[in-house]
Amino acid sequence: MSTRDRRTHLTFASLAIPLVLVVGLLVWLAATDQTPGRRTSRRFQPAAGDSWPAVEPVTFDANGLALPKKLGSLRFAVIGDVGRGDVAQYDTAAEMARWRNQFDFSLVLMLGDNMYAAGTPEDYVARFERPYKALLDAGVVFQAANGNHDPANILTYPPYHMNGNRYYTFSRDEGPLGPVAARSVRFFAIDTVTLDPDQLSWLRRELGKSDDDWEICFFHHPLYTSGRYSLAAGRLRTVLEPILVRYGADVALAGHEHFYERMIPQHGILHFTSGAGGALRVGDIRPSRLTAAGFDADTHFMLMEISGNDLYFQAIGRTGQTIDAGHVKRVDHAAPPPSTRR
Repeated sequence: MSTRDRRTHLTFASLAIPLVLVVGLLVWLAATDQTPGRRTSRRFQPAAGDSWPAVEPVTFDANGLALPKKLGSLRFAVIGDVGRGDVAQYDTAAEMARWRNQFDFSLVLMLGDNMYAAGTPEDYVARFERPYKALLDAGVVFQAANGNHDPANILTYPPYHMNGNRYYTFSRDEGPLGPVAARSVRFFAIDTVTLDPDQLSWLRRELGKSDDDWEICFFHHPLYTSGRYSLAAGRLRTVLEPILVRYGADVALAGHEHFYERMIPQHGILHFTSGAGGALRVGDIRPSRLTAAGFDADTHFMLMEISGNDLYFQAIGRTGQTIDAGHVKRVDHAAPPPSTRR
């Protein structure tokens, strides 16, 4: 090799080696999400036996937020069994408002038993308008599902946005390009207090015709639980679960049990119970083989974020501690595992 060839070879090598290192570093950063200011969570590993879709670990920023706040993402909160009007409800609502300062959700799903009272104007002030005043003043929209303790007039109470309906559906868009290339998330409020044939027909029709990217069902009574209502959950499950599975629901959110529980995914659906936004039964979880995470020591709320095929969740207790968190990647409805979704 001539001197000139050797110089050319050395010059190429001196450029190629750093380039390979930089590319390798970028690939590693993308794979491990080593975003500056965020740390990998090792506290909330998926439970052994988690099935499809897999719940993955998440990362936290310096303020304890496990949600990445991606550009254009849909951000919402979840509460259930809130309408006590007591210190626990007020404290939990205040903590929600504090977390909104760093995670600007615009929507709250209410999972039933929103009003443990007769539903007088004074009841709604003391048990909803006053505890959630900071959120309402900020323009946050609440969407309620019916619960077994709710008075009949919740259907026509304007801030619950039920518009006189026991069950209903609505959608929200997300995506970094806004309306130019928006993806849609469809929500289904189901009335499990009176799950009559007309409602089941409606649910089959609306879920069946939905071509939205995510389909999230929220209702009061859980289909799976490790609490005191497990027998009732089994009876409800025989009626409702086949519809959710057949027509491709992604997430099921329920209350009724006064604690937090995340189940191991069942038939391609991620199940959460979030029934302690105000009411609480300490020590009421009896962990089963289906329990992935649970918390029954205090009240709580949930935060969720959807961006593309990614869903992130974080459950937070009344005093601000994170009690569960994770990340799920949605599998396209067109290609589910053969024995689950269809």
